[in-house]
Amino acid sequence: MSEGLEELREAHDQLAELYSAHLADHLASAPVDRAVLDLFAELVTQGRVDGSAPQVADIGCGTGRLAPYLARHGFEVSGVDLSPEMIRVARREQPGLEFAVADLRALPYADAGLSGAVAWYSLMYLPPGQRADAYAELARVVRPGGHLVTAFKLGDDRHRRGGARVGVAFDIWWMSVDEVERRLTDAGFVVRFRATRPAEPDEEQAQAYVIAQRG
Repeated sequence: MSEGLEELREAHDQLAELYSAHLADHLASAPVDRAVLDLFAELVTQGRVDGSAPQVADIGCGTGRLAPYLARHGFEVSGVDLSPEMIRVARREQPGLEFAVADLRALPYADAGLSGAVAWYSLMYLPPGQRADAYAELARVVRPGGHLVTAFKLGDDRHRRGGARVGVAFDIWWMSVDEVERRLTDAGFVVRFRATRPAEPDEEQAQAYVIAQRG
């Protein structure tokens, strides 16, 4: 594991309990986030190939806070995260669902094994040199016709240091929509939806959302 990823993992290990305490109910006060996830869910449901529950994975799931919301849409939900502590908390908070420690560039899913993937504020930690492999891995695990939704901090693609407000440090990139769309397109996705919203009073930056379909 690279030095940057080791730092990221250690920082999020330290943040796991803080995230559990302060973000567990965040969706209840985030109507835009819910609307984007609902659109993603409708697209995944429309594309189901049989009567079974669509397989959806939360890639970079943190404490698993999105899993119940996704499961209410009838999905069979699992999650992966780089941080062992995040996964420990996810298993504690969401018993009965499957969570595993994994690197975004080596996901524990079969080829075309997922109907949908959620990358909710998880792609923004990837250095430029690692992005092609990561997006290709997402394309590998999402079946043709399946969907991916991603949320990220909107910015100018420049490298920043994050975590200072909560006493940790890690690399982060506030990305442009064009950068995310280009990476998705290069990996074999077709962008179906994009949106941005202004920052809330307690946020540092505007936010962005993209939904893409696997070609």
